[in-house]
Parts: sequence; C-alpha cells; structure tokens
Amino acid sequence: MRLGSLVLIVCLAGCSSSSSPNKQAQPAAPAIPAHYVATNTSNPVAKYVELVGFRINEMSPGHLEIQFGVVNHSEADIGDVKMTVNLGTTAAKPGEPPLITFPATVSKLGPSELKNVAVQVPTKLRVYELPDWQFLKADFQITEPQ
Repeated sequence: MRLGSLVLIVCLAGCSSSSSPNKQAQPAAPAIPAHYVATNTSNPVAKYVELVGFRINEMSPGHLEIQFGVVNHSEADIGDVKMTVNLGTTAAKPGEPPLITFPATVSKLGPSELKNVAVQVPTKLRVYELPDWQFLKADFQITEPQ
C-alpha cells in the first residue's frame, strides 16, 4: 500500500509542469491565406467570387492540370465567369512575376455555389519545381461579366 502511494506521488510530481519565468511564448506562425479574392475590385461581381483549394498535377512534361474551386458568395446567379489567374509563391517579392498565368472559365455559377474547375496549362515548369500547395498564392481578375 505504501509502495503504491509512493509511486502515485512520484508520478504526480513528475507530471506537474513548472512555470518558469524565463520561458518565452513562441510567436504564432504567419497566417497562410486559405482563399483568394479578386484583385479588380471595380468589377461588380468581384467581391462575391473566391478561389479555393488549388491542386497541381503534371499530365505530361510541359502540361500541367490545375484544379481549384470557385465560390459564389452572393444570393444572385452570376452566370458564366471568365477570369485570368496568376499563380505565384508566398515567398515572392513585390513586383516579381507569377510562376504561371492562365485563363479560366466557370459556366453557370449559381447563387451560393461552389464549382470545381480544371484547366490544362502548357508550361516549361515541372510539377516538382513548383511550391507545395500551402506556399501557393493566387490573384485573379474577372474579365466577364463586366
């Protein structure tokens, strides 16, 4: 009985954490955007459209397939949406060109709808030369509807 009590006391003492005034709080990791909104805010539908979930696959050398979702956050039917997407890296310096630029079309984007889009993109880059998904940064301009 005494041995059991002794083991319990040692375990509890060993499991307790000491609060040291020398410990500093670790800074939070920088927030990585989970979504992307349009850069041309003058377009009336731009504030309702969001791009999410970029995935890149290599179909063959020189041909990438880029998949992503397009979300309509409005209660209105936007219809067909055409856009130009610039895909870069979160480590890019201001003014640095994007890694890939491509046009994308979403047909019949309805109210509060999410549509999956897949675009074939010719490029000299190989998929292993691109950053992982969490280091991708996209911006886009809606070209239609105006």
